[in-house]
Amino acid sequence: MTAALEHVVEAYNLSAASENKIHDDEVARRFGFEGGLVPGVEVYAYMTTLAVRHFGPDWLGAGGAECRFMKPVYDGRKATVLGVVEGDGGLSLRVTSDGVLCATGHARLDGDPPAAPALADYPTAPLPDHATRPVASPESIVPGAVLGTYELDLKADLLAQYLEDVREDGPLYARDTIAHPGYLLRLANRAVAENVRLGPWIHVGSKIQNHAVARAGDRLAARASVTKEYTHKGHRFVEADVLVVANGETPITQIDHTAIYQPRQVTEG
Repeated sequence: MTAALEHVVEAYNLSAASENKIHDDEVARRFGFEGGLVPGVEVYAYMTTLAVRHFGPDWLGAGGAECRFMKPVYDGRKATVLGVVEGDGGLSLRVTSDGVLCATGHARLDGDPPAAPALADYPTAPLPDHATRPVASPESIVPGAVLGTYELDLKADLLAQYLEDVREDGPLYARDTIAHPGYLLRLANRAVAENVRLGPWIHVGSKIQNHAVARAGDRLAARASVTKEYTHKGHRFVEADVLVVANGETPITQIDHTAIYQPRQVTEG
């Protein structure tokens, strides 16, 4: 390990009012936390600041990353991202807050990035009716099942608001109306949450491979399938394979996404 980078941000819980009540102060305290959790996708967003600083804008369209979340980052607390340049050119990442290690990760930009996945390997499917989605369970989260495809139109004002929310000051996002990688990772959450009714749940990690950038005006679709469903230490987990596609033809980002969809506190309580 040869060099270090640092990024310090005042964390902001932009999902306090979301359907996932693990981000609500009162509910999170019942689960043993100090308050509502800053979403993992936003902690990842903080980490990507150093990836872009080190690798440059090419990382957004061809780089890869892994992130794992161990301890909460809380709203209004300082979060420090430390990046250490490794001998092979990769970037090791750590996020601490109040002296606690909260997340680890790794970013890379290969000279010969992997080819984009074939769209035919990621079929689309209709979303269930939002009000009558099945409750998340082993019966509704089945390995191999194709999930309903969540879609949205990228709007410049929403992308600009996200930059403010994650305290991103890198100029290229606003200049070129590029979707922030944290915003793209949020689509993996939606790919699950729009298909099943979830209680409080926790994003624990992701592996990401970028293939192209998305910009304001694009229509994005999160094509996804369930790869695993299992129990570990009393928690029920789901793993999903998500491909974010722009305008029905351009693979943007492939994500292997892992979440605790039913914390053990739900069944124990």
